[in-house]
Amino acid sequence: MTQAEIKLCSLLLQEHFGEIVEKIGVHLIRTGSQPLRVIAHDTGTSLDQVKKALCVLIQHNLVIYQVHKRGVVEYEAQCSRVLRMLRYPRYIYTAKTLYSDTGELIVEELLLNGKMAMSAVVKKVADRLTETMEDGKTMDYAEVSNTFVRLADTHFVQRCPLVPATENADPGPPPPAPTLVISEKDMYLVPKLSLIGKGKRRRSSDEDATGEPKAKRPKHTTDNKEPIPDDGIYWQANLDRFHQHFRDQGIVSAVANRMDQFTFQTQTSSEIVRTMLRMSEITTSSSAPFTQPLSSNEIFRSLPVGYNISKQVLDQYLTLLADDPLEFVGKSGDSGGGMYVINLHKALGSLATATLESVIQERFGSRCARIFRLVLQKKHLEQKQVEDFAMIPAKEAKDMLYKMLSENFISLQEIPKTPDHAPSRTFYLYTVNILSAARMLLHRCYKSVANLIERRQFETKENKRLLEKSQRVEAIIASMQATGAEEAQLQEIEEMITAPERQQLETLKRNVNKLDACEIQVDETIFLLESYIESTVKRQ
Repeated sequence: MTQAEIKLCSLLLQEHFGEIVEKIGVHLIRTGSQPLRVIAHDTGTSLDQVKKALCVLIQHNLVIYQVHKRGVVEYEAQCSRVLRMLRYPRYIYTAKTLYSDTGELIVEELLLNGKMAMSAVVKKVADRLTETMEDGKTMDYAEVSNTFVRLADTHFVQRCPLVPATENADPGPPPPAPTLVISEKDMYLVPKLSLIGKGKRRRSSDEDATGEPKAKRPKHTTDNKEPIPDDGIYWQANLDRFHQHFRDQGIVSAVANRMDQFTFQTQTSSEIVRTMLRMSEITTSSSAPFTQPLSSNEIFRSLPVGYNISKQVLDQYLTLLADDPLEFVGKSGDSGGGMYVINLHKALGSLATATLESVIQERFGSRCARIFRLVLQKKHLEQKQVEDFAMIPAKEAKDMLYKMLSENFISLQEIPKTPDHAPSRTFYLYTVNILSAARMLLHRCYKSVANLIERRQFETKENKRLLEKSQRVEAIIASMQATGAEEAQLQEIEEMITAPERQQLETLKRNVNKLDACEIQVDETIFLLESYIESTVKRQ
């Protein structure tokens, strides 16, 4: 766990949950698993506050617990899961792209609340969508429920582990902490709910939905409360499934950039690869190095409706993809017109290499990028060989090699001719270790995101007074519009913010939007590098 990762985790926890949760979370990240009283003692926080902070962290899957042999419960922070909070906007946008506004709000509610029952999600989302509709229109619970079922069918949401029934029935003393389990087949099983109703608009605090004042409303006893139909069944967003979708999108884009720019019929190669990935998305695990083998006939039948290419043309494209040096697509057999797989590990390796090349080109120029590609292609080269192959003068080539060596993009391997390692009798070979270069770049990306978040917080803090004034003015205008105020009165209120202040607000908004966009772009690079490193480590 590097200092850059800990700092980024600290900033994310503080931004989402506040200082106390951040203090407990960072303490667990630094020290590893610890029992409750030790956490309270080491952080100087009251036991009650530590319990509440741990509840929040466990609710959002940021901390796990385990019972040791002596019956002591220890809590351990999940640093990788904390860093995923950086990707929340991307998860929500993906749900919006695939399942419109309803899917977006379902995923947003699950991410904001950590775990929720399906009935609670459906009602909350229906109410929020009804708020945005015109007067007289409402969102039906059934429609939201259908979208939730589709998200579960495609594994974007999943059920949380439960306390097994046998544990509840045990007459002995309860364990120090419950053991939560769930079987694979139940993970995406949606309970049959008959949710009948429509979303409700928010009313003023003095009236309920029927318009009756609070004083006239009869008090209901808790005994009459209906039981929740899916009580105890909680759902969460399946982040691994979202990551699988991001990886697939990256592979499709790479194929489109490489293959389709040379073909007259646009996007054909990428559409074939997209179809293969779509067929494998549920049958192939997110960590698998290859997709399941698919026959040419299956791929042909699964192409999008209206995509008019013949079986013969499809076979030609598949052969072209299988023969490509990048080896994104491989042939695994000849049955069914030919069996094809997508080599996910090699695809991630190519994307990570392309990212490194792009960074080198931006930082050091095209000549350095040429040397990097040359060393990568030839595996091992002496300095004189680099000069000759790259056709770059000796002095410039030496400067560029040392620059990349000092930044850890390339490494130097010594091969001595004699045991004494004398420099005059040693070969010095330049080589590229993609894994170590990717780790170095990932570390820098974490530092960059932390700097961006700090800069955004600084910009907001510097203009705090102006932002508060702007919000007050907007609130006054909104309340006056609701009471039917005249245009002249509204204009007078708007003039409370002077022209220079308005310009300052515009500059602040533009700067914050740029910083937000930069965070998302850096996170795309982080995701690519993390996926490659994880895939490579699993294969070693």
